[in-house]
Amino acid sequence: MKIHIIEPLAIDQAKTADLTALFMEAGHEVLFSETRNINADETIRRAAGADVVVIANQPFPEEVVNALPDLKLLAVAFTGLDHVAMDACKSKGITVCNASSYSNINVAELTIGLMIDVLRNITALDPVTRAGGTKEGKVGFDLCGKTVGIIGLGAIGQRVARILQGFECRILASDPVLKEAPHGLDLELTDMDSLLKESDLVTLHCPLNNATKGLIGARELGLMKKSAYLINCARGPVVEDTALVDALKNKKIAGAGIDVFAIEPPLNKEAVPVLELDNVVVTPHIAFATKEAFVRRADIVADNILSWMADSPKNVMS
Repeated sequence: MKIHIIEPLAIDQAKTADLTALFMEAGHEVLFSETRNINADETIRRAAGADVVVIANQPFPEEVVNALPDLKLLAVAFTGLDHVAMDACKSKGITVCNASSYSNINVAELTIGLMIDVLRNITALDPVTRAGGTKEGKVGFDLCGKTVGIIGLGAIGQRVARILQGFECRILASDPVLKEAPHGLDLELTDMDSLLKESDLVTLHCPLNNATKGLIGARELGLMKKSAYLINCARGPVVEDTALVDALKNKKIAGAGIDVFAIEPPLNKEAVPVLELDNVVVTPHIAFATKEAFVRRADIVADNILSWMADSPKNVMS
């Protein structure tokens, strides 16, 4: 079979060689692209003739799917699939697998890092300290003992909850699927409105879909305490941009830590006005990205492909 990996997987040459050898020794042809691309025509060119295509988070729209009659498996080296034309894949009988769980650890860790940053003013104090300043006006708050609300209690949300237990936090959670708290987690399941009203920090860990797009808007932000912080390491469009900017500008909430936006970085202040605000800590969609995570996802992608070839597919997304 022809396997085309059409965007870099951020692994080193040794790991790339191992991955290539794994498939070539089994008689498969492997093609690697060394640059990322978002142009549909170029995506079609790179994927042409492939039985299996591997992408990470580059767009894979309907026009691309329809132009690839040989494609049988789309192996996505990513967790979310909002960049993939899933309906088109389904209509063409193309199996789609994701790299489930590869980034759970690191997304949870960055979430906690953003919580501590916004509470303790780490980012804000860096330039102050370098300029010879002091802590004056920037004394923050403990994470320990705070009430933290988790919206979306999947694998990442649960890992965040486990870490927060070590900070002796009161943990509230809202999830449309769960009817009781997962075993071993000391938390309270509640409705989203109650969570928003009671939490000192609200952290988002839900997927982006029709039900969650704009989930946090003006009404929801208005329910939060003025002293509360919003953390978003989920997907940018889960939060309404205009409502968030208004809430932050007018001190309806204390601040935010944001890793995801409606568009992918690089960002500019005209397109992403939240960048103008000083009560926000931002990172360039890096929660999923660590050296260890990239190795994990390469291994998961390889296993997904081999399992599919063996008629035992894993991580199949409907």
